[in-house]
Amino acid sequence: MSEDQTESTPRAQAPRKRAEAQTVYEKDLDSLLQRLVATSAPEVRGRVERLADRLKELRDRNMLKINHSVLELVVAKGLTADGYDVDLEHPIEVGLTCDVFARKGLGTLIVEVETGYVPPSHALDPVDYIRARIASKIARYSGFCHKFVLAAPPHYVMPIPQALIQPSRYRTDEEITMVKRYCDTYYSNPPVSREEIVNAHIHSVQIIDVDGLTIREVEPGEYARRSESWYS
Repeated sequence: MSEDQTESTPRAQAPRKRAEAQTVYEKDLDSLLQRLVATSAPEVRGRVERLADRLKELRDRNMLKINHSVLELVVAKGLTADGYDVDLEHPIEVGLTCDVFARKGLGTLIVEVETGYVPPSHALDPVDYIRARIASKIARYSGFCHKFVLAAPPHYVMPIPQALIQPSRYRTDEEITMVKRYCDTYYSNPPVSREEIVNAHIHSVQIIDVDGLTIREVEPGEYARRSESWYS
């Protein structure tokens, strides 16, 4: 086999493709970064640049995709400008990492970013998978912060369970059992506990417009009412 033939094999091309993907990721992230901090104060610019560097480091380990990273960075910039100390891909316990963790004074906030991605293994049950994913995110993560937020782009409508929007004291046993059944179907290692579902809370929903670099905050009940027709 000639040297040229060897170079053209899939195994030989794999490292080059990974390097090209990495270059595209960094270019896209740098382009977004420049737009985000163009008119920011120097201290905000410095903090957001460090967060972008962290995303690049994680991408080097093939842990992140660009469509998720850009949403995280837009959220992080907004929180940083509002005076929060922000970390991305923040570990909150063994085996559990949140997308955006922010602290201001004694208060903590977690933002989980959703892109609407469904893995190929759930191509035949995408809606049930997404329902369980959203429910498990609220139940699992909200116990680690004072305020829990879900965020998504405007082209993806999240099915947020009505039971988790209302105060925990109003959740019926039937509603709690239904949410747990959804979660148990898709998340069993570790399972979402009944206690986590009982105590789950969501503060707001953020709609992230990457094109316009804006974030619109919506009350969870209002968002759920608007999305009901899509999933009824």
